Amino acid sequence: METELRIRAFRATDDRETCLKFYEGHKKVLENHGIFKVTSSTPEWMESPSVFLVVVETMDGTRLYGGARVHAADGIMPLPIEQATAEMDPAIHDYIRYYALNGTGELCGLWNSVEVAGYGIGSLFPSRVSVVISEQIGLKTMFSLCSPTTVRFNQWIGSRIFTEVGNNGTFYYPKLDLIATAVFLDDVQNLTHAHTRERQKMLYLRENLTCSTIEKSPFKNVNVKINYELNIPNSNSNEFKLSYYNRAS
Repeated sequence: METELRIRAFRATDDRETCLKFYEGHKKVLENHGIFKVTSSTPEWMESPSVFLVVVETMDGTRLYGGARVHAADGIMPLPIEQATAEMDPAIHDYIRYYALNGTGELCGLWNSVEVAGYGIGSLFPSRVSVVISEQIGLKTMFSLCSPTTVRFNQWIGSRIFTEVGNNGTFYYPKLDLIATAVFLDDVQNLTHAHTRERQKMLYLRENLTCSTIEKSPFKNVNVKINYELNIPNSNSNEFKLSYYNRAS
């Protein structure tokens, strides 16, 4: 594995080549686990200006090790969590519509390659960055539908299990023998409920969108130099605040 990597964020419509690499990498990881149908793995998101990618890649950008996506609720395209769970609990639509008035979205599509499994590089690090860029594009809250292994990462960054839907927040998804848990980050700006370590890291990155730091794996005694490039060109804090457009109209 590389000892120096880049974590980069961008709007999906600004870099189709990397989007394709992300899509293929995510699809391969899911298939390796016997999963062939997940709403967040379909390719339609590549055409949406409401989708933002966080990628973990080599410094020359030729290889992706993993990453995540942030889907902003735009009142047009349902969030992946809606597509995945609405048949089991239609109430998810009402919650998304309510929180979208002030800007909400979803952290989804989280994956990492076998080479970095267990390092946090393809899971925890992109989760942090997804929160950082969510504040930048004006999201106040954020949902996610997690596998059992990623629930704790979301709790570290300040999310809680969203017991308002499903069976106290859980669903049999994407297969009947797998459980997914809905989580909700209700304070993207202040990160009130985040673990102190994670809150400090996210607030630092928010103030230093372009920087280089030495990151220690949370699970292995390994240090990696991470070069962050997190500025989203032409971002607008009102772009996904649906109440702003309702008032304007």
